[in-house]
Amino acid sequence: MIPADAPGRAGSAQPPTPALRLAERMGRLGTETAFEVFARARALEAQGRSVVHLEIGEPDFDTPAHITEAGIRALRDGLTHYTPPSGLPEAREAIAEYVSRTRGIEVAPDHVVITPGGKPVMFFLILALVNAGDEVVHPDPGFPIYESVARFVGARPVPWVLREDRGFRADPEDLRRLLSPRTRLVILNSPHNPTAGVLSREDLEAVAEMVRDRPITVLSDEIYGRILYEGTFASPASVPGLQAQTVILDGFSKTYAMTGWRLGYGVMRPDLAARLTQLMVNSNSCTAAFTQMAGVAALRGPQDSVDRMVAEFRRRRDVIVDGLNRLPGVSCGQPHGAFYAFPNVRGVDADSLRLQDYLLQDAGVAVLSGTSFGSHGQGFLRLSYANSVEAITEALRRIGAALERYAPRARA
Repeated sequence: MIPADAPGRAGSAQPPTPALRLAERMGRLGTETAFEVFARARALEAQGRSVVHLEIGEPDFDTPAHITEAGIRALRDGLTHYTPPSGLPEAREAIAEYVSRTRGIEVAPDHVVITPGGKPVMFFLILALVNAGDEVVHPDPGFPIYESVARFVGARPVPWVLREDRGFRADPEDLRRLLSPRTRLVILNSPHNPTAGVLSREDLEAVAEMVRDRPITVLSDEIYGRILYEGTFASPASVPGLQAQTVILDGFSKTYAMTGWRLGYGVMRPDLAARLTQLMVNSNSCTAAFTQMAGVAALRGPQDSVDRMVAEFRRRRDVIVDGLNRLPGVSCGQPHGAFYAFPNVRGVDADSLRLQDYLLQDAGVAVLSGTSFGSHGQGFLRLSYANSVEAITEALRRIGAALERYAPRARA
């Protein structure tokens, strides 16, 4: 007779699961809170709750039809195989032409590395250039992955604090005090996530004066460069003498509503491009061919869809900023680019994470605490207005009603 606990039998004793032993570096890796809040909001919706989503930085528009058709055509034409790790020649050529035209600089295809989304550019660049103990200067508040990846490689993140009284434009004089012999990388993001601040040409020239001819690379995250409400976009790569020290990070997600296509690129000196290509070989192998052909259609096709999207974002910006400034204890400056409002909520509660959680649970409005973007985001919220005017208006109504109940608690 076979014992009940014999191997392979129902009811048999299972060996204990061994403890998971992670590499020490995993303890230094952060996350992007927007996806966590999004998941919590979806869980509430699954329970039958109504939630207005203002947490995700994703255009709510469909990818323009001519771009989608180009991707479908590429699939039908058999572009379903490996591509060169740095990208298809025709896609790199289209990007080089586009960047040359929009930044006023000379860019050749061998300056371009195409990646599945924009994040690999910042990840690969930090892996390629930054050693343990080096310093990475990054905006705070700022996109959280900058600091996360710097810590991951053992570098020291150095926050470049963005101040409300400057409209969240990074102050070059602050950078002068932050630079040291260990500075390896300076990160710029304009238009900026989460504050919607925009750097001027004069700001960039001041930065160039500080870093030019020093062993420092400038990573310029220009993913929101086309979503600008006034003025002219400026890139540090356009500042005389700085192009060789600048890496442009850009992509298609925001401008062409292509977040799910996962298509980004970096523009840099050719010898550095070869190193990022080496990292592509060791990680993703290549970027999907059909998405690259869709990208070619995006850059070379009609641009009226971009103009319409930016015009609609401007309309939504005016609605959300006006509505936020009508709420007691809330003040919000005018966003100059991207599609985020970054209101000061200290008059409601200095603990913006507590307020974020309350608005989700009590009001059914998903927003992000400014602390999702660094310690200097405390006292602020980020609201993405990549949603309809009707949804934004409803969110403001809910927030207003919730704050009437919340304010006495916050002052207690």
